[in-house]
Amino acid sequence: MRRGFVYSKPSDFEPTVRFPTAAGFMGAVPPPAQLTIPNAAAVASDAVTKDLERKKEEQYDALMSNGGKSTTGKPEPRKKKIYDDEYLEKDSDDELEYQPVPGSPGANAVSASDDANDDEEEDPLDAFMAGVDKQAKQDKAESERKDKERCVKIEKGATLEEDKDKGLGRADIDDEDMQESYFKFMEEHKTNTLEDEIYEYDEDGNIIWTWKKVIDPLQSIDHTTVEYAPFNKNFYHEHEQIKSMTSIKVFELRNSLNLKVAGFNPPKPVTAFAHFGFDEALMNVIRKSEYEHPTPIQSQSIPAALSGRDVLGIAKTGSGKTVAYLWPAIVHIMDQPDLKEGDGPISLVIVPTRELALQVYQEAKRYCKVYNINVVCAYGGGNKWEQQNALTEGAELVIATPGRIIDLVKINATNFTRVTFLVFDEADRMFDMGFEAQVQSISDHIRPDRQCLMFSATFKSKVEKLAREALTDPVRIVQGEVGEANSDVIQTIEVLENADAKWQWLLNHLVKFSSVGKVLVFVTKKIHAEDVANRLRMKDFKPILLHGDMLQAERNEKLQAFRKDANILVATDVAARGLDIPEIKTVINFDLARDIDTHVHRIGRTGRAGQKGCAYTLVQESDKEMAGHLVRNLESVNQIVPEPLLQLAMKSSWFRNSRERGTNRPQQRLGLGYKPKTKNPRTDTGTTSIARALNFEEGQKKATNVLDMAKATDGSTNRLQAMKAAFKSSFSSTFRPSSSDEWAASRAPATDPTPEWKRKLEEAAEAVNRQVVASINSGFATREGILLRQRMKTKIVILMKEQIKMFYGQVGVVRSA
Repeated sequence: MRRGFVYSKPSDFEPTVRFPTAAGFMGAVPPPAQLTIPNAAAVASDAVTKDLERKKEEQYDALMSNGGKSTTGKPEPRKKKIYDDEYLEKDSDDELEYQPVPGSPGANAVSASDDANDDEEEDPLDAFMAGVDKQAKQDKAESERKDKERCVKIEKGATLEEDKDKGLGRADIDDEDMQESYFKFMEEHKTNTLEDEIYEYDEDGNIIWTWKKVIDPLQSIDHTTVEYAPFNKNFYHEHEQIKSMTSIKVFELRNSLNLKVAGFNPPKPVTAFAHFGFDEALMNVIRKSEYEHPTPIQSQSIPAALSGRDVLGIAKTGSGKTVAYLWPAIVHIMDQPDLKEGDGPISLVIVPTRELALQVYQEAKRYCKVYNINVVCAYGGGNKWEQQNALTEGAELVIATPGRIIDLVKINATNFTRVTFLVFDEADRMFDMGFEAQVQSISDHIRPDRQCLMFSATFKSKVEKLAREALTDPVRIVQGEVGEANSDVIQTIEVLENADAKWQWLLNHLVKFSSVGKVLVFVTKKIHAEDVANRLRMKDFKPILLHGDMLQAERNEKLQAFRKDANILVATDVAARGLDIPEIKTVINFDLARDIDTHVHRIGRTGRAGQKGCAYTLVQESDKEMAGHLVRNLESVNQIVPEPLLQLAMKSSWFRNSRERGTNRPQQRLGLGYKPKTKNPRTDTGTTSIARALNFEEGQKKATNVLDMAKATDGSTNRLQAMKAAFKSSFSSTFRPSSSDEWAASRAPATDPTPEWKRKLEEAAEAVNRQVVASINSGFATREGILLRQRMKTKIVILMKEQIKMFYGQVGVVRSA
């Protein structure tokens, strides 16, 4: 229907038209008089209708002028205004619109009405579209201006770094886009990220520990101003069987366990769990864990920790270091009073990575639940709000990474006031990752008289220096050689031709390995790990893939699936440390590790806690530089080195030179003017040199006789003939036939070549040792034993001086003669 006029039909059904005006609607305009028939009744009714409408309009105008209030001052119900078009709503929509004739009064009135409405009121849609057009023109002009500025900068050679942050797109659209809003939020809140570690990856997807999130260490604290409550840290009562062990038996036991112990008065090692003196609740959990006997590091470190001593433990991977500090921590916590509101933990365990933190957390919950000890794991990548709430509720034992625990202390989520048992696990890894300042600040922030334990698979000189600062009079325990492989892992090195041969070998043996237990396949590059996992799926295997590009929640989910259901895990070196799954029976190094330390930690995922495991390493011709390290690794644990591996290692110059360094043959010429050096013959001392000095003149006479014989045979002193004559003379002077009576008569009886003075010294020393052992076994008095040893030492020194004088006196006589 056309805007500006409406139709109306009066009661007599005569067509009329109503035109709008500024004051309101005009009255109906009837058709010309000559077209209608006069009717008195119709005229009368029309007058009444006009009067009613006029009254209604007057009432409406009065009501609107009073702000919607009644003229009498009383509120009246609003009456519905009746419009003429309500009647037309019942008509069909097919009725044709009324079109006024151009130039007629109706047409002129409609056009005038349209102009008046346009002047008085603007349509909202038109106004909005006009604003959009205006904004679009402004944005276009701004974009053109920025383009011109960029072109000018490029012509002048200026850098465009400042334009990177400005952007050239539509700001309003970017703000409305959800993804763009997320990126903008993350850019503005970089410092509030949940990640404590900022990882960088190489082109292979492996983590590069080049830099980390800047974590300010904790502020120093003056412990003299803090009044700490006293606590007990000595809970060890030596078992009767351990008490009865002599020092010689202790030495033999440590030697059999391959332990080297240093420190002041270290406790004796134990051989059974009953020797620790744990209560029955903890012993029941230990029995359920199916431990048979303590591992070597547990045998020595747990008595030291229970005695209240600081411990520096260096042991191979899979040696049971985790429970070596968890069990003493539980005993330590149970002796402390209950936590109050606002108290921090009693025992704090610091680990380098989130994977190891979760591993220790699972192990701690198993032993702590019988004592209702609350355990909290705080690591980077986890929900800080949840960790804060858990610490606020109270936790006796906290396992955390250095960066996250420092952040939680700074926001007052916890404190170190109650910490009396501190543990640094995998300490070398923490220092390698750049946590030196953080670890030092954590150690300095805790009360000085706390008990501190450090455990690691390797300990370099730099780490040991920092350990000496954190530990007080520690007991140093070394199992095996520092950084050596686990001897419980049987290593097999396969030298193959190419990558296809490695893949075929994996397919041929994977079914057998998976039937024995879980299999862990290590691949160096992330893209290769994905390729191996996809190819295994095509062969109907169901492997789990784990690499550094995954989020922490996804990693936890993958590891949990591997623990429960899956038998094959394909992983990069992100799983090389801290992964403790006893069901792993086989480790396959599909790709060689980047260094020997990583290799040691890889194969350490099996053979845990005294159990046996197998590790297979697949080597190609291109791995010759790493082959030498593998040879040394096998030799360090007394395992057989395959001949193909040794041949491959000999192709490496550094390994070949190191093997040839101990031989007497000259080295290869290294450059111009270099000459091979020969070793001078070692001059003998003692009776041999004296005999040579006495027989010098006789030797000269024999040489003269040899030359005379050469001259007699040929008349000349040819060098070749002289050598022949010399060898002949030497052979004839020393060789005698077995039937010669002269030789038998001239033979002297065999005697001991040891000098008399040396033999007397050995007899005296042996006598002193027998007396010392007898005094120890018989409970000899300490003062008398010391005096006896001093007298014997004095006697030995005097005897040595006399014999030395006598010896040098004989030598002087010979020289003067």
